[in-house]
Amino acid sequence: MPDPEQILSEGCLLLDPLLRDHGFAFRRGPVGRSSGGRFARGSYLRGERRLDLSFRHALGLVTYHVGGLSLSHDAYVRAVGGGPGAYPGFSSDPLEGFRHLRDDLLRFGQPFFTGSREAFAALVEQAAARPRGFKALPPGSS
Repeated sequence: MPDPEQILSEGCLLLDPLLRDHGFAFRRGPVGRSSGGRFARGSYLRGERRLDLSFRHALGLVTYHVGGLSLSHDAYVRAVGGGPGAYPGFSSDPLEGFRHLRDDLLRFGQPFFTGSREAFAALVEQAAARPRGFKALPPGSS
């Protein structure tokens, strides 16, 4: 089983060039063990913006924050019009999720990197208005 702290560090080497170019710095978060196994967390920070990452057996939760507002990666990508992004993907390579996230950030990251707080708030509202569960299915697909 790969060491989550080591894999998170290696994954950040893939993300660092892009995020540092946008003024973000990485800060390690908690490392430990829970009922699901060992985990490691960390965040990229720039002012009131934060990108949280969590790794257990693969890159897990990825959450965007601007001030007190937040969006999961999936909700963010869909709100910016990306449809399903490349992340998370499925692979036995624990670094593949970081590659997919990097690809999504290259394609869809500008609103988070350079957009206003108001623009991010609009994305949060758009994501909240999106149908979920059975309501999200196209008509006639039940």
